[in-house]
Amino acid sequence: MAERLQFTLSYDEDLQEYLKTHYPWVMDYRIKSESLDARKANLGRHPKVHYVIEALKEGELFSSSQEEFIKKTPLAKRPIIIGAGPAGIFCALRFAEYGIPTLILERGERAHKRMIHISKYWRKGELDQDNNVCFGEGGAGLFSDGKLITRIKSPFVQYVMDKFVHFGAPPETAWISNPHLGSNKIRQLIGKMTEELKSNEHEIRYNSRVTELLYSQDGKKVIGVKLDGGEEIFSDHVILATGHSAREMYFHLKDKNVAMRPKSFAVGVRVEHPRELIDEIQYGSFAGPEMGAARYRLSWEDSETLKGSYSFCMCPGGYVLSSGTDADGIVVNGMSNYARNSRWSNAALVVTVEAGKDFPIDDVLGGLHFQHSIENKAYEYSVKFGTGKEVPSQPLTSFLKKEKAEDLPKTSCPSGLVSADIRQILPEFVCDHLEKALKVFDNRMKGFASDQRALLLAPETRTSAPVTISRDRSTMVSDSHIGLYPCGEGAGHAGGITSAAVDGIKVCEEILKKIYPEG
Repeated sequence: MAERLQFTLSYDEDLQEYLKTHYPWVMDYRIKSESLDARKANLGRHPKVHYVIEALKEGELFSSSQEEFIKKTPLAKRPIIIGAGPAGIFCALRFAEYGIPTLILERGERAHKRMIHISKYWRKGELDQDNNVCFGEGGAGLFSDGKLITRIKSPFVQYVMDKFVHFGAPPETAWISNPHLGSNKIRQLIGKMTEELKSNEHEIRYNSRVTELLYSQDGKKVIGVKLDGGEEIFSDHVILATGHSAREMYFHLKDKNVAMRPKSFAVGVRVEHPRELIDEIQYGSFAGPEMGAARYRLSWEDSETLKGSYSFCMCPGGYVLSSGTDADGIVVNGMSNYARNSRWSNAALVVTVEAGKDFPIDDVLGGLHFQHSIENKAYEYSVKFGTGKEVPSQPLTSFLKKEKAEDLPKTSCPSGLVSADIRQILPEFVCDHLEKALKVFDNRMKGFASDQRALLLAPETRTSAPVTISRDRSTMVSDSHIGLYPCGEGAGHAGGITSAAVDGIKVCEEILKKIYPEG
């Protein structure tokens, strides 16, 4: 029987040598948890790595932790999954475990073809509204750094990690804290996942945008979907996993009185620094190749307004990308590749936006309109001072001094920059809170806001969905329409690759629980 061991090593100490010296009886082992503790490294404290392992003596074997699935009879009408992002793909993968084929409808292209359209947008400003950073195989998760970090507690989290490893992710993905695949690796993995689905009789249709849901005569049940070419496809189970940027679908759901409610979110900027600066701030004399690119997490709440300002989706050694989906809007996001070897590091720096306080909720899509108004201002600014593709940007120190700067630091952004006064793009309350938060953050990380090379790029508006599509907590069915299963980040029930994937799995399980109550 495996024995559980816990210990802490120096970041540069070899695990196998440690086991050989301190636990010579260990014949085999597997890591259950590995996490780096680099707190106060900038003050000279040696970084540590915390391990939890399972160890075997000679003659012992690890017990299998692989889950067993009882195959079910395929359904007469395949479940329809709208969207091939993490929620949709993992929902289909879970159905596949039970031998039930699905139909996945994706408005965009395969990941490798999608890249061609995205490159044209970054370099030339030519936006394809079905193939961009948010739409296409893999969804927005393909360009969000490939981070698998999640705070949710679910037995399905480990299943998700193990699945990524099964399809080719580095083995440590299954046990390391803050696992990161990088946008380059996750693109390859998503392609392998969809290929396996197709080999198991699942149908995936690309360039197939769903324009409408189909309803029963009394309007209380969703019975299928209608595609942009007019084709109608019917099913008893329609899983809505469209992501947080499928705005046309939100309008359609509102028109058909599908239960939704406004949701608070956050908006702000991307802050970009030279990677070497962030590494030095965080790691001090330990900064270097062995430690890799440094991460940070910052948050602060204004005691008077009770508004929070915080960093989000931090991308060490990464890039800032223009990631809009509308012809008249600009949005920024961040990503990094697996090696995290870009010369820059960036993160979203956002302020909470409260439904009913910061935007009206007499219209359930008030948050969406709030987002778009900011994105449109950024686009108009870019058109006025550039060609419409460049991202509005301002040196951080100039933002604090309330002055526009003509000279901008170098950037990782492939779309180019246009010098801007960000206070003319973001709402006043957002800028005021950012200004206060930046001063606090500079006290915590010396040089964060005072280094002349720090750059703000705007706007970061798509931190999460602006609505929650209401559903029953236990059955996952829409509160207003039988047969409709709101799922993932776009439905307001997840926030990142892992939590969206878990949500897709949960939807699958609840559907099967209803169809096969005997188990």
